[in-house]
Amino acid sequence: MALKDILAQIDAEIARLQQAKSLLAASEVSIAPAPRRGRPKKYAELPAPTKATKKKRNLSPEGRARIAEAVKRRWASQKAKQKSKP
Repeated sequence: MALKDILAQIDAEIARLQQAKSLLAASEVSIAPAPRRGRPKKYAELPAPTKATKKKRNLSPEGRARIAEAVKRRWASQKAKQKSKP
């Protein structure tokens, strides 16, 4: 195929697409969404959020260490139970 033939086909395709676009844009009608059936969503019933939020609680390094040690002991006891089950 010659380059001129390819360009002519591309131009014809562009013209066809532009015509289809103009037809669709002309027939575009604002369609109102259909009302939803059933119970309304929960968020519609809730009041607006207030600014009164709880203060973020921070864990001290000592408290974090105690929790880590307790978890290690818990896992150690669980492993010991698994070893004794055979």
